[in-house]
Amino acid sequence: MKGDVFPKDFLWGGAISAHQCEGAYLEDGKGLCTADTLVAGADRFKTFGKPIDPDAYYPNHKAIDFYHRYKEDVALFAEMGFKALRTSIAWTRIFPNGDEEEPNEKGLQFYDDLFDELHKYGIEPIVTVTHYETPLYLANKYGGWKNREMIPHFERYCRTIFKRYKDKVKYWLNFNEINSMLYMGVLGAAMPIFRGMKGFEEDTWQAAHNMLTAAAIATKLCHEIVSGGKMGMMLSSMYIYGATCNPADQWMAYEQNRRQFLFSDVMMRGHYSSFGLKLLEKYGVQTMPSDFELMRENVCDYLSFSYYSTMVASSGPAKNDGKGNMASGMRNPYLKSNEWGWQMDPTGLRLVLSTLYERYEKPLLIAENGLGATDVVEDGCVHDDYRIEYLRAHIQACADAVREGVQLMGYLPWGCIDLVSCSTGEMRKRYGFIYVDVDDRGQGTFERIRKDSFYWYRRVIASNGTMLGDIK
Repeated sequence: MKGDVFPKDFLWGGAISAHQCEGAYLEDGKGLCTADTLVAGADRFKTFGKPIDPDAYYPNHKAIDFYHRYKEDVALFAEMGFKALRTSIAWTRIFPNGDEEEPNEKGLQFYDDLFDELHKYGIEPIVTVTHYETPLYLANKYGGWKNREMIPHFERYCRTIFKRYKDKVKYWLNFNEINSMLYMGVLGAAMPIFRGMKGFEEDTWQAAHNMLTAAAIATKLCHEIVSGGKMGMMLSSMYIYGATCNPADQWMAYEQNRRQFLFSDVMMRGHYSSFGLKLLEKYGVQTMPSDFELMRENVCDYLSFSYYSTMVASSGPAKNDGKGNMASGMRNPYLKSNEWGWQMDPTGLRLVLSTLYERYEKPLLIAENGLGATDVVEDGCVHDDYRIEYLRAHIQACADAVREGVQLMGYLPWGCIDLVSCSTGEMRKRYGFIYVDVDDRGQGTFERIRKDSFYWYRRVIASNGTMLGDIK
């Protein structure tokens, strides 16, 4: 790539989350969160909200032990030249049950120390308020976000962390992949409900409205408490293609795409679309007039999103043989797939960037993008050319979008260090530039090993995205 395309202050870096990295799941006063109840394997989400079984394996209880090793890991991020790290705060480190009046000081101090360590190397923390880790006590007491009694507890939590970190964190995100509740309520809304179950639509849209109201409150508090603070939203973005040029297929794709946009419309425009209002009416969603006022007066400053692959929708009988980030659809015959069935489509990223920017005309941030793969250590090295190929093509798509006028703040590949897969609970589904010697049962040395992609990404950052070739 010739000549600078990305701005000088472009936020190159990576992304992780608390529950997939930290481990230490009950240490220093931390309470149980919903993610702590998820086992490894095919039945992962069936144990949601249930008591911990001493005979089962829960991968995030250990994760990669970031809680004790964060200084080593941050030093490796700095060695790559990171400008930013997206991470999250574990709600239950701050409020173990979620309804306490006073926060847990040891939990607050951990994030003080983490943010200080990042700033030591000039790395900007971009912090997600909650990333699929709702306090288990609240989830069980209220049935998740379908109950608006969740809102005041979330508000207290937001107020606490904004006050504590107002001088250390400028960039915030409210809910991770808020629209993921369209596929499963377990992650997105802390509710044990899945598509196809009775009451799914009613509970999902009630939870959506409550969370959108809470998100507006978070934006209001951020702007009031954090001087110069920026609040963003986080969308799970899977662009949907129609299976054919049959108008019915195109309508199916449009219908699925606009359900994703419903969430960003509220947080970026300050109001529901006419389609969104009809959905609230159709499913009997309970609202208050003040909710809409909050949404109108407290829009997000930027839009972040995850992007891994695209999906295909058909209006007729179709085999769901394609997979994406917690969703499934038809396989696209024009694209390659990884071993988990996720299809690789850098042009889809360019479509998402252009579509979102033209729709909202607000800065965008790629908060997740990456390739899950089984890596092999050979003579102390990991040769992951496949990951380099994937990331190179997606960074090129970013550059093409920026040339066309898209305002892109940064690029933060997911799992910049290997971590527990959210969708499968596996460690062997690796995304990182840094290999962590832990297997699917939590066994290993926890040694960190630089992959070939580590050195490649270091050069990409150093060149501000102009050198995307192979490492020689």
